[in-house]
Amino acid sequence: MNDQALSTVDAGLALAAFGPDGLLPAVIQQWDTGEVLMLGWMNEEALRRTLTEGRVTFWSRSRQEYWRKGDTSGHGQYVKTAALDCDADTLLVRVDQVGAACHTGTRTCFDGRGISVTTGTRPAEAAPAAS
Repeated sequence: MNDQALSTVDAGLALAAFGPDGLLPAVIQQWDTGEVLMLGWMNEEALRRTLTEGRVTFWSRSRQEYWRKGDTSGHGQYVKTAALDCDADTLLVRVDQVGAACHTGTRTCFDGRGISVTTGTRPAEAAPAAS
């Protein structure tokens, strides 16, 4: 896939590689800061709604129904851009988030949930060869 935007919603739907369960993971990111807000799941219809309505719609795996972020909480996600990854099996949706993204009331679903890690260090770049 090249860097050009797909010209139609149908082209995007046709390219999306939904899993065996019919779902596609969708990473939701704040459009202007790059902050990762949450991960949700979309089936083909949820993706179609997201791409055509300007609001993010998910498929609830536990309730087996569609839910549009913010309809009950007021914490809506307004679509700015969407892109499939290089394998077309993950979606990135850049949004303008109103209020908290997480159902717990935090800004992101990752706030306060850090895990201890050993940090890596990038290797130094090799010096250019002398001529």
